[in-house]
Amino acid sequence: MLYRERHRRRTDPTISVEMPQMIPLHRDLAFYQLLADSYARLLGRPLVQQAMPLAEATEWLYEHAPFAVLAHNTDPDPLFIYGNKAAQRRFGYSWDEITRLPSRLSAEAPNREERQQFLARVQRLGYEAGYKGVRITKSGQRFMIEEATLWQLLDTNGQLHGQAVVIPSTHDL
Repeated sequence: MLYRERHRRRTDPTISVEMPQMIPLHRDLAFYQLLADSYARLLGRPLVQQAMPLAEATEWLYEHAPFAVLAHNTDPDPLFIYGNKAAQRRFGYSWDEITRLPSRLSAEAPNREERQQFLARVQRLGYEAGYKGVRITKSGQRFMIEEATLWQLLDTNGQLHGQAVVIPSTHDL
């Protein structure tokens, strides 16, 4: 869907430019499909256990999943591009805040090297399950993530779009 944005200039009263309407990734069915399909291809099991229509599964994962899901992009200093409500609650950020956060800031400075090694292993192998590590909230509270699964966000053409993680269990430190 496109919308028209009007700009004014002295010499030309209006110029019409078509720009794509931005859909937040938590409502983007294609992004959910990328998350779910890449997870299923690499791990051999579904991301969402209940069979449901695509739009319903997209909403369930964002709004109601009992586990945290985060994804970051492929930038040299990757930014989170997705964090479901469970992740937002655990890390203490809103959607707008978490989707502007460099993912490295989810770990304390002393733990960032270990986190980087984990990300590199996933890049080589496609995914890793059973990960545990210390993370921090927006307010600085430390907590342990356990049994996390990180995987490459690869589309059906093999194009890399980032990495995503499911965090089923955490506890405060």
